[in-house]
Amino acid sequence: MLDKNGIAQRIAKELKNNYYVNLGIGIPTLVANYIPKGVNVVLQSENGLLGMGPFPFEGEEDADLINAGKQTITTLAGSSVFDSALSFGMIRSQKIDLTILGAMEVSENGDIANWKIPGKMVKGMGGAMDLVASAKNIIVAMQHINKAGESKLLPKCTLPLTGVNCIKKVVTELAVLDILPEGGFKLLERAPGVSVDFIKKSTLGKLFADDNVPEMILD
Repeated sequence: MLDKNGIAQRIAKELKNNYYVNLGIGIPTLVANYIPKGVNVVLQSENGLLGMGPFPFEGEEDADLINAGKQTITTLAGSSVFDSALSFGMIRSQKIDLTILGAMEVSENGDIANWKIPGKMVKGMGGAMDLVASAKNIIVAMQHINKAGESKLLPKCTLPLTGVNCIKKVVTELAVLDILPEGGFKLLERAPGVSVDFIKKSTLGKLFADDNVPEMILD
């Protein structure tokens, strides 16, 4: 079973050379720490930054450099900062090759709920709506089951939706799964020490799994 850093490390293997990538709030921000050697990507933040680097070491933080989640970050040589209007122009005109988002629920049809829990005060959906409507490819980084042991990969989302039929792949502490065009989760890889049977029991949505599902390789 993976921790949050393990999920981010596995997702980083999906990055391709010369991709422009948006990292959502939460687990996705950790992907910046695991970009594979030899892979050149440009990380974009919706608050107005191209060229994010890994998180700073303690004592080296610059309070003026933050990501969309208000975490302090580093910048790489050649990075640029600009207003959020230009940033969202990049997103809406589909200049982003890959978006990595967190989620509270994902459905077997690729719907995502990641912005509101009923009864809890939130300021709004933020940039997630623009990202799911415009991104060419979306990978979700999330927990497979909640603290009560209940599945978060569902036949249908129960929380307010952010986007419909837009998710391509999900990486959790248990597995890597594709969303099939006809609907359903396709199990591609299982986390170290996790059995296919446990993943099946932890997935309420329709799940397709071959007899021999390989274990994730993180290094």
